Amino acid sequence: MRRNIKITAAVASAAALALGLSACGTDSDPAAKSESGAKADTSKALVVAASPTPHADILNFVEKNLAEKEGLKLEVKEFTDYVLPNTATQSGQVDANFFQHKPYLDDFNKKNDTTIVPVVNVHLEPLGLYSKKIKDLKDIKTGQTIAVPNDTTNGGRALQLLAENGLITLKDGVGTTAKLSDITDKKGLEFKELEAATVPRALNDVDAAVINGNYALEAKLSPAEDSLALEKAEGNPYANFLAVKEGNEKDPRVEKLAGLLNSDEVKKFIEDTYQGSIIDSFGAPATS
Repeated sequence: MRRNIKITAAVASAAALALGLSACGTDSDPAAKSESGAKADTSKALVVAASPTPHADILNFVEKNLAEKEGLKLEVKEFTDYVLPNTATQSGQVDANFFQHKPYLDDFNKKNDTTIVPVVNVHLEPLGLYSKKIKDLKDIKTGQTIAVPNDTTNGGRALQLLAENGLITLKDGVGTTAKLSDITDKKGLEFKELEAATVPRALNDVDAAVINGNYALEAKLSPAEDSLALEKAEGNPYANFLAVKEGNEKDPRVEKLAGLLNSDEVKKFIEDTYQGSIIDSFGAPATS
């Protein structure tokens, strides 16, 4: 049975508070244990928190077409921000999540004392620069404003994209942790920092904006066709992955879903559905 539940921040926060730090799983299946020793009830649905597009779309494809044949019950809960999926996974409100990349997770764990770990890479969403007013990079001029995500990793990632395309100059060696204060030459540009999910809505109010791939798709933008500049896939550290609370990696349900997310069927679904705007990046995630 397909179950796809959209969660608002207020409702999810209240639910997380009510659940507190409850643990995942039950003792009903002594044969299935997580690394932490907790026994997983494999008869229960695996509940996965996901951003609506493309993460929930991919999971819903798996639930509808692949999961039943593997004996996996899958429930997808949609979250529209980048915080609650991790806090819900940590507290046990959900069993896993699918929405983020390794630099973001590393930063989140450090700041929030959480223990979320990646399980398997699935796809890459290239970050892009978009505009409703400008048709070419060369038309970006002094005095214009560019919106960028305000979280640590996506903000630095956005600044790197701008630097790679000659729009700004950054201090040497700042990498993906770059901040606005690390810009050594703004080339006359102004910057507006916004929560990543709200950046697409700012397109009418700024001259250009750096938007995460999933939010671009939700805004009916095609990264492959509409972006003024787009991240390169080769050597990109920002693959999105399935993640769980540390100790739950060996939950049989998680292992089944990991295999399905790296299947030929999912590869074809990504290729056919997103036409290059999202790229599969199957395999084990980086550990450092």
